[in-house]
Amino acid sequence: MDGGGPDAEGDPNALRVLIATDNHLGVHEKDLVRKDDAFITFREIFEIAKQQKVDCVFLGGDLFDINKPSRETMVRTMEILREYCFNDNPVQLEVLSDQTVNFPRRGVVNYEDPNYNVGLPVFMIHGNHDDPAGGENLSAIDLLSSCNLVNYFGKHTLSGSGTGKIKLKPVLMQKGQTRIALYGLGYIRDARLHQMFSVKGNVEWARPEDKEGMRTNSWFNAMLIHQNRPSHSPKNAISERYLPTWLDLVVWGHEHECLVEPTEDAAGNFVVSQPGSSVVTSLIEGEAKKKQILLLEVKYDEQNPDGAPFWRTTPIPLETTRPFEWKQISLTERARAPVEEGG
Repeated sequence: MDGGGPDAEGDPNALRVLIATDNHLGVHEKDLVRKDDAFITFREIFEIAKQQKVDCVFLGGDLFDINKPSRETMVRTMEILREYCFNDNPVQLEVLSDQTVNFPRRGVVNYEDPNYNVGLPVFMIHGNHDDPAGGENLSAIDLLSSCNLVNYFGKHTLSGSGTGKIKLKPVLMQKGQTRIALYGLGYIRDARLHQMFSVKGNVEWARPEDKEGMRTNSWFNAMLIHQNRPSHSPKNAISERYLPTWLDLVVWGHEHECLVEPTEDAAGNFVVSQPGSSVVTSLIEGEAKKKQILLLEVKYDEQNPDGAPFWRTTPIPLETTRPFEWKQISLTERARAPVEEGG
C-alpha cells in the first residue's frame, strides 16, 4: 500500500497479521457431504498463518454458524486452535493498553498467562451468528477465551438511556518500534447501532496518548467490524461515513462476498477490506467468487519515527473451498434462440 512497504519476514520491526472473517464453523453440520467444508478451510487458514510466520491472526466475527454450536463443532474448533496456537514459538508482540479493559473476563492477553505456551495469538470479535446472550452476556467465543485459545475483545455493554452509548478502546500492540491500535466492534443490532451513530456523542473513540517517543500519528489504526453495509438498507446498516477519518484499515465482516482488495471509502480517508466468508453458506451470486484472506504487514518509518508507518496488504487465495459456480439464465431469451443453440 503506502510506498516503501515493510521488509520481508524476520525483520524485528515488521508486524505481520493474517486476517479472515465469517468462518461459520458448524455450517451444514447435518449434510454428510458438506459438513467438513468449513473446518477444512479453517485449518488451511491456520496452515497459511504457520507458513507465513505471522505474528498474530485477526478474525472478524461469525467464527461459528449458530449461537449455540454443537459439542462436535466446539471440540473440532478447539482442536484446530490448540494445534496451531499452542507451541513454544516466541511471541514478539507487547500489549501496551490496559488488558483488564481490553479483555475484561480474563484480564490478560493469553500469551502472557504463565500456565500456557501460546505461540500464535488470535484476536477476534463476535458476529451476528455467535453474539453474546443471556444474563451473563456470554458467547460461545467466551468458552474459547476461557480455555486461553483466543483473545476475545470488542464486546460492548451499552450504557445510558435510549439507544445506549459505547466507547471503543483499542488494543494497543507493539512489535519492536512498530505500533498498531486495534479497534473492535462486535455485532450490535444494525438498526440500534445506526441510531447510536446518528446521535452525536453516543459512540466515542479512545485514541493512543500523544507523548514523546510515541506520537499518536505513529500508530497504525485498524478496525474489525461486523455489521451490514449500506447496500442492504440505509437505516439497517452502518455507513462508512460514521467511522473516524483517522482510521487506516477497516476489516468488514458479515458480508460474504469476497472484496478483499482494500478500497478507499467515499471520502478517501481510509480503506476497507471485505474478506468475505471462507466457506459457501448459501447459493447466491456473491458466494461464487474466489474465497480469499488477507495478509497485513506494517512497519514503522525509520526516517520519521513519529509519522505514519508503512504498510501493505496481500490477498491470499484459499484452495480448499468447495467449487461453486453461478450463472443467470433468461428463459425468454433462451426460447427465442435458434434450435441449434438450445432454443
